[in-house]
Amino acid sequence: MKISIFGLGYVGAVSLACLSRDGHEVIGVDIDATKLELIMAGKTPVVEEGMVDLMALAAASGRVTVTTDAQQAVLDSEVSLVCVGTPSAPNGSQDQGAILRLAAEMGCAIAGKREPHIVVFRSTLVPGTVEDVLRPIIEEKSGKKDGEGFFLCFQPEFLREGSSIRDYDKPPFTVVGAHHAYPVKRLRALFGNLPCRFIETSIRSAEMMKYCCNNFHALKITFANETARLCEALGVDAFEVMDLVCQDTQLNISTAYLKPGYAFGGSCLPKDLRATTYLAKIHDVDIPMLGGIMQSNRNHLDLALRKLLALGKRKIGFVGLSFKTGTDDLRESPLVTLAEQLIGKGMQLAIYDPEVHLASLLGANRSFIQTHLPHIGQMMRPELDEVIRESEVLVIGLSGQAVADTLARSCSSGQVLLDLVRLPNRSAIAARVLGLCW
Repeated sequence: MKISIFGLGYVGAVSLACLSRDGHEVIGVDIDATKLELIMAGKTPVVEEGMVDLMALAAASGRVTVTTDAQQAVLDSEVSLVCVGTPSAPNGSQDQGAILRLAAEMGCAIAGKREPHIVVFRSTLVPGTVEDVLRPIIEEKSGKKDGEGFFLCFQPEFLREGSSIRDYDKPPFTVVGAHHAYPVKRLRALFGNLPCRFIETSIRSAEMMKYCCNNFHALKITFANETARLCEALGVDAFEVMDLVCQDTQLNISTAYLKPGYAFGGSCLPKDLRATTYLAKIHDVDIPMLGGIMQSNRNHLDLALRKLLALGKRKIGFVGLSFKTGTDDLRESPLVTLAEQLIGKGMQLAIYDPEVHLASLLGANRSFIQTHLPHIGQMMRPELDEVIRESEVLVIGLSGQAVADTLARSCSSGQVLLDLVRLPNRSAIAARVLGLCW
């Protein structure tokens, strides 16, 4: 395949060397003539393990050319990988100057091509950039439409400096954001040989997941470091603690808890976070990330209240009241907090939770609900259908097929659902279904 690569920093240079090694014809494009001279001399423009030998091999293969002429590179290739930098501006926003200028040049080149050209953005881009910013520029300059005269894609890269070649050859997955089958087919031919899953998604999701991955990596590093600071103050071996934490692949190092939904609650997480932040405070340890979790959780609670109040409805049904499905534990349940707030605003509530039986609540659980919802007995209903009939709005806090089936069977088009659990059959429900964050 004939490929042009724009931007020969870490990502671009490693991609050029690896694609050449794999038998592809590659055109390297950069405004820095020194980088181009180094590549043609078989030398690496970046300091990276394995690149000295790999770049020498690429230069000797005869499959690599370099240029500063972006338009000619587009004309001479069928796929362009865009790897130019998108650094931070002084205010923290993304500086897209280089990629905007390149989009205009590519558009001019595409105007003169007979066959459709595939443009694959690999630079980290703010979600919406490809569709809302770059596509209009290329369409204007080329006089052609995305999906006809050219195809736009976004393919996030997962190359870490210091292990870029290994990461290129064994990525966690290959993600391609695209809206047409043709570029996906060509990129599968280009990268489908890699030992990982090839995943097709929307362009916006692909753009956002790159940020999400990097933010998650930063979060994990910060979590470990804040934990270590607190451990040191308490005389605990932080390495031993984190080693134990990482051995749990069922909950800790897993997909558990990584689904958007409602706020957390229950008898463990809130009290243990409060105890952790208090320990840090009395030992003069600064843990801003851990210290900010409870406020972030409260913000999620506030969002649900705002969404419900904005509907202007007074009769609200709760499908679920405990802090999660399958338990009767009401302690610090975010649903109880929401119900309490709504009652304070004068709303009429009807509540169904098959696990909550007021007569059998004991100890702290009973005390908590009597304090926060003293008249809960008047609001509880024995059947879900009763709550549905009485309510203009339903707050769905219970997952499970039985609940989903009843909602699909009994809800009317005049009702509104606030889905906090991501119901599996949203499209089958006649009511208008809202999400908290989607």
